[in-house]
Amino acid sequence: MSDKTIPRLGLGTYGRTGSEGVAALLKAIEIGYRHLDTAQSYNTEQPVGEAVRRSGLPRGDFFITTKVADTRLDTAQFMPSVRESLDTIGVDQVDLLLIHWPSHKDAVPFDDYMTALVEAQQKGYARLIGVSNYPIALLEKARSLVGKDTLATNQVEIHPYLQSPKLVAYARKIGLPLTAYQPLAKGEIASDPVLKRIAEKHGTTVAAVALAFLIGEGHIVIPASGSEANLRANFAALNVSLDEADMAEIRKLDRGYRRINPEKSPGWDD
Repeated sequence: MSDKTIPRLGLGTYGRTGSEGVAALLKAIEIGYRHLDTAQSYNTEQPVGEAVRRSGLPRGDFFITTKVADTRLDTAQFMPSVRESLDTIGVDQVDLLLIHWPSHKDAVPFDDYMTALVEAQQKGYARLIGVSNYPIALLEKARSLVGKDTLATNQVEIHPYLQSPKLVAYARKIGLPLTAYQPLAKGEIASDPVLKRIAEKHGTTVAAVALAFLIGEGHIVIPASGSEANLRANFAALNVSLDEADMAEIRKLDRGYRRINPEKSPGWDD
């Protein structure tokens, strides 16, 4: 396992708050999830830390990601916010620290927060660093500033209906893994006839097929769920092997359907 390896299947933790959230996280850990994705803006850093501690497993068994909110990118807030995240999770270091969204309209200078991200890694607050919601132009700008091999991933919305061919081609060219959030399009793919047929062929679920497709395309996936049945169905993707005909059929489902597109979004490539 190389130093920059990110487990290819993780758990998105958005919405897993309070005691119910901790219970869902503990169930996920029991099923086998070890890659947990949180963020300052999710209010799930504390439940993630509590679930990890209550699991009884060593800290080293887990891969924990958190993200610096776009409201805390300025120099005065950046590093204190990272230290606060570590305290909230209850760890000395996260495995991966991301910029959650680039600063809208450069309200905070790009160089300031990208330099701070590298500094957080140098201080030992994060083993790996990366970005989220970055289009090609910002990836190029980041690489020229912090180094070509410094970033471990770019976390973006990807699912069968939004396959982002331009961004994916660029990321493959530079050897940058993409992490797919909302990989099941928030359940909207559940009734897709193509995915249902492929799922029946493999004796599995539509969710497992969609995730296996994204993993087969080289992506890391972080589906979110609080339901044990869905957590198990998603985890089963690791045991689904799609053939090239399946992959080709699912590639045709791309229609550039983006679910997450707030006003602060950068200029998307696809």
